[in-house]
Order: sequence, then C-alpha cells, then structure tokens
Amino acid sequence: MVEILFEDIFTVTTINPDGKKFDKVSRIEAHSEQFDMHMLLDVNIEVYPVSVGDKFTIAVAPTLNLDGTPDTGYFVQSGRKTLADKYEYVMYGKLYKINEDKSGANIKVEIYVSYGGLLMLLKGDPGNFANFELDQRLFLLMRKVW
Repeated sequence: MVEILFEDIFTVTTINPDGKKFDKVSRIEAHSEQFDMHMLLDVNIEVYPVSVGDKFTIAVAPTLNLDGTPDTGYFVQSGRKTLADKYEYVMYGKLYKINEDKSGANIKVEIYVSYGGLLMLLKGDPGNFANFELDQRLFLLMRKVW
C-alpha cells in the first residue's frame, strides 16, 4: 500500500501575493481545513488554471507505485495504474529545507520543496511533518474538490 505522508483539503486564499513574476506560473496561497496548514505553491497555470476560492485535495507521497515500492525517478509509460491516476496535477521534486518558526505562541515547522524550480512552502504543526526528511524525493498530487 502506498504511503501518503500528508493529505488535506486546501482553499486558495490569494494568487500571486507578491505580484505576478512569470507568464505561465502563479504562486497560490492556501489554507487547509483539517490540519490548519498554510501553503505557498507555484503552479503552472497554463496547464492547471487556479482561481481564488478553489478547493483542492493535496497529497504528498514518496512514490506513485500503489504497492509502495520506491520510485526510480523515471516515468515509464507502462500503462499500469499509479497514485497519479487519482489526481489531476502531479509534480516531482526534492525537499531542500526544514525550518522551525518560533515567532508565534506555538512552534510551527516549515518544509520547502522544489519541483524543478516551482516551489512549495508548507507550514504547520510539527506532528504533521514527522515522516519528512531533508533531501527526500516527493510527489505533490492535486485535484479539485467540487
């Protein structure tokens, strides 16, 4: 069985909070429903359009293989079913930074992942990040909730 490290429903609150920097990419700011997480995520809007108020299921997993076997890092067009078949938008990248934010009343953990230059910041309670490791290869999977 595939291990999903994190999954929640996010609502887009802002698009390009620091202004538009690229033609085909927008940075979305979103907040999760179940785990009270904050996310900044770069999305290729030419491939996957996003609007303020959209709701998404976001999952983070180390492999797409349904049996949980490690991913090779290469896409094989074998036609077999994978975790990606259940989602609309998938990116593959590397967790490059883990940070503790002690500025508020509660300690928060931030993880930073680069998906080929498209970046993600996920911030929340430390318990949600117990299975994340520096330099870990991760898939981000998204699908809209209607």
